[in-house]
Amino acid sequence: MVHNFCQGFQAGAIAAGIKKHNALDLGLIYSNHPAAVSGVFTRNQIQAAPVMLARRRIQAGLCQAIIVNSGNANCCTGETGLRDAAAMAAQTAQALGISEELVLTASTGVIGAPLPIDNITGSIANLAKQLDPNGFDDVARAIMTTDTVPKLISKSISINGESVTITGMAKGAGMIRPDMATLLCFVFTDIDATAKQLKPCLVKAVDDSFNRITIDGDTSTNDTVLILANGMSGVALDTPQSLNAFQTALNDLLVDLAKQIVQDGEGATKLIEIRVKGASSNADARRIADTVAHSNLVKTACFGEDANWGRILAAAGRSGAAIKPDCTDIYFDHVKLVEGGVGCGNRSEQEAHMVLQKPVFSITIDLNIGNGRAAMYTCDFSIDYVKINAEYRS
Repeated sequence: MVHNFCQGFQAGAIAAGIKKHNALDLGLIYSNHPAAVSGVFTRNQIQAAPVMLARRRIQAGLCQAIIVNSGNANCCTGETGLRDAAAMAAQTAQALGISEELVLTASTGVIGAPLPIDNITGSIANLAKQLDPNGFDDVARAIMTTDTVPKLISKSISINGESVTITGMAKGAGMIRPDMATLLCFVFTDIDATAKQLKPCLVKAVDDSFNRITIDGDTSTNDTVLILANGMSGVALDTPQSLNAFQTALNDLLVDLAKQIVQDGEGATKLIEIRVKGASSNADARRIADTVAHSNLVKTACFGEDANWGRILAAAGRSGAAIKPDCTDIYFDHVKLVEGGVGCGNRSEQEAHMVLQKPVFSITIDLNIGNGRAAMYTCDFSIDYVKINAEYRS
């Protein structure tokens, strides 16, 4: 259980009957007074009703509550879905005694099914009564779908000798690719900042974390990352020093959550960092890292613990980036498997096989033609991934 949450925030969760077996499926996060807010959302052209509502309301730059459900995405549900998202927010506002415009919505689950709105609106009053400064653990569980573990972090940092706390939770185990976020993530901090100050911080942190992970290459319709700052610490985000300290802490927190998501990928048994260096540019390094990380052939080889370096080299070669095969080296952790585009022999393959048996390892591709570098996190592709997604709606 995580402790030391942000001052001025409360949270709670309840079983509203959206998911089976009386599981927690409705969460509420509340700031004691309106907080500055910023967010990033899915780039998928098919967008869920709660995303549409949150996109519109976030323009005002203030938020006091987030109401979120799992088990149903409220996506591709037409005008009814939009009304249901608004009803969730309205009931929440009434229970908390705040303006509807200060309530943001989020949903995750099956696409295309009608939202059981009566279950939700009928549970919100009781949910509001359960708000607690230590209720974030329950919300982290309530937003899970195919996740096997909740993902929640809270850390305190010192800025100008004063303590600032950042708390973050996320859910995601499938439909994960680096195209904004492909998950739900909520971040809360007691730093004093405006929405305009928060936006570039969040965009950079997301680009260095959630935009560097992939599980299956699919992008969700409900992706939402929100950050709220209520100013309760009294520490202002108003100097280069405070900005740098806050940005570093936010980056670290989101990278940690991003790695937890990949490690909890549907059916995953391994967390793999794809590192590319020596590229002609950072952009080329990113293209190669992205292509290798998304390769089903590479991911299945990792699951089978087969050091099939030819698949890695082939993926790099089709990435569109500049590459010279006779200059390219490949490492599994510190084991050199390929030198100058040629395999290093059976002993190296045996040592690489030992690396592949570890739950966490890296694959490094050194192009030796420049100074560009990039990294991505991915996981293996197992038989269980197919089973989970073949039976998702049942």
